[in-house]
Amino acid sequence: MLNFTIYYLRFFYILICILCFSNILYSYYFDLYLNVDSYFYTLLLSTIPLLSFLVQKKNMVKISIYSKIVAVILGYILLPLFIALPYYFSIYNITFLNAYFESVSGFTSTGFTVFENIKHLDESLILWRSSSQWLGGLYFLFSIILLIDIFDDNLKKTLTNFLSFNSTEIFKQSVKIFIFYSLLTVIIFIVLNLFDFRSFISLNLSMTLISSGGFLPINNLESILNSQTKLIIFSLLMLISFFSLFFLYNLLVYKKRGIKFIQEDIYLIAYLITLIFFFFLFIDKDINFSIIFLSISSSISNIGVSLKNTPQYLSFIFLILIIIGGSFFSTSSGLRFLKLVSLFNFSINEIISNAKPKNVFINKLFFSEKIMEKSDFYKYFLSILIFIISLIFLSTIISISGLSFEQSFKLSILTLMNTVNSHMTELNALDFEQMGNFVKYFLILFMIIGRVELISILIIFKKFFLKN
Repeated sequence: MLNFTIYYLRFFYILICILCFSNILYSYYFDLYLNVDSYFYTLLLSTIPLLSFLVQKKNMVKISIYSKIVAVILGYILLPLFIALPYYFSIYNITFLNAYFESVSGFTSTGFTVFENIKHLDESLILWRSSSQWLGGLYFLFSIILLIDIFDDNLKKTLTNFLSFNSTEIFKQSVKIFIFYSLLTVIIFIVLNLFDFRSFISLNLSMTLISSGGFLPINNLESILNSQTKLIIFSLLMLISFFSLFFLYNLLVYKKRGIKFIQEDIYLIAYLITLIFFFFLFIDKDINFSIIFLSISSSISNIGVSLKNTPQYLSFIFLILIIIGGSFFSTSSGLRFLKLVSLFNFSINEIISNAKPKNVFINKLFFSEKIMEKSDFYKYFLSILIFIISLIFLSTIISISGLSFEQSFKLSILTLMNTVNSHMTELNALDFEQMGNFVKYFLILFMIIGRVELISILIIFKKFFLKN
């Protein structure tokens, strides 16, 4: 298990070293010497795990799903330790717990921050925060591939349309994901520049948007979304992390392979259009709808950022959208829309079949030929059950620290869904730096749990705690 974990994490340690080197070059090029030493220290310490990789032999023995889950979870614990070093070694006198909290928040694409005023930070550290999200989003996509055995066949099809899972092809498939992910990041960066966003802002936002992260390079969105056009463009770009990573690719090839090839994307488009139509009809006409559209895009993509004038009476609806989340193979979190649709369809069929026992009802979604098994729906139900249990437990822990029950409940949802606190959830005033260490430990734990497929937690629990 340890050998496999080391082998799996080596690529991401290399990326951390590359990001350190990039920040060193950036600091020297723009004469930003305040924190440049911290990147040298991080680069040096990050090379230590790589030394073990040099002597590590590739193990071709079939790896159990338990080893894969443990490897993914260990990655969410170990990699942020190195990401935390530039915060800890910086000139801002950050405790290691706060530095680790910030790094886990970035790596899990959550966005909680211990920094009160971003504009007082060194630009290189702002860039480091954004790149930690980008790295975490890539790690999440790799982890989905690693844990694909725990998903049902209907969800696997989202990946197997364009990825081979032959062990001899793993490297090629990983490269394919890395290229698509990087290409989309570059596209977002170019689009933002075309619409007059500053290059530094565009670079940071591109890494935030592709990873469904919540870190912003500025204190508030109003300072950069200063026109209607920028507001709409930013909202549309947030949707990139809502759809599948290969959404654009799917649109280009679906005519050759049929509409079933883009099944999940069709459901997501219908879901988005329904939401826009609902809000457009029933929202107060005095409110600028582009502000609502930004909040919708931010909620369903699990990014969570919003403007100050977002109607706060809609916070409960936005929380529901955050819980639902996006597609299977994207960087957004949530319980996943297609899972909930499938579970709802199954529940309706079960109710009707009891009322009409002579009728046969098939559990199959539109645009899909596969009949889903009951075991798949049991997985969906368990995921929701684990979420509810986690939500109750974390809400109780946070409420003990002094926050109101409403604040604790909302913060727990955002933590498990890896979504940043903002005006649209009425939690923009939270000060994580002043929170007690006890609460921070649990927030770190549940940010990681939220990023790991919830059913995997049950599998590990069964393996190590329910042994015969």
